Amino acid sequence: MADGVETIAENGILSYLEKITGGDDSILVIDSRTPDWVEKGTIPGAKNLPWTNLSPAKGATTDNIIKIMNDEFGVKLAEDMDALDVDEAVVAGDTSEVFDFSGAKTLVLFCNGMWCGQSPTNIMQLLKMGYPAEKIKWYRGGMQTWSVLGFNTVKGGS
Repeated sequence: MADGVETIAENGILSYLEKITGGDDSILVIDSRTPDWVEKGTIPGAKNLPWTNLSPAKGATTDNIIKIMNDEFGVKLAEDMDALDVDEAVVAGDTSEVFDFSGAKTLVLFCNGMWCGQSPTNIMQLLKMGYPAEKIKWYRGGMQTWSVLGFNTVKGGS
């Protein structure tokens, strides 16, 4: 995974889920899989945010990405910035001035397993937008390991 992004195991994701259950709203566990996968089962407490929702190559618009960053992740546009500024910054390779990450949540992302590219794609897109790497955690084992170990799952997602 990318520099600064922490790879976590089951004890790590369980710890984050426990913090969320205790009322910590500075953490978000994200199932990066598409809805057809999530309908088969997901980790309780995870929010479904398909990898396609952050991928311009798959049709995600800058406006939608900004909305997700703001509404879900606690990231605001920097003062006097708009979607065009974001587009220009991404093309230039420097988004450091367009987003305000001071309220950014810690994101714990997972997908089907270490062989699956859905959460890594979300992570790379977030990093491209300037999301602080230290606030991104990757549960590499994903649903495959979670299920093999017998942990609870729920149908669908929040």
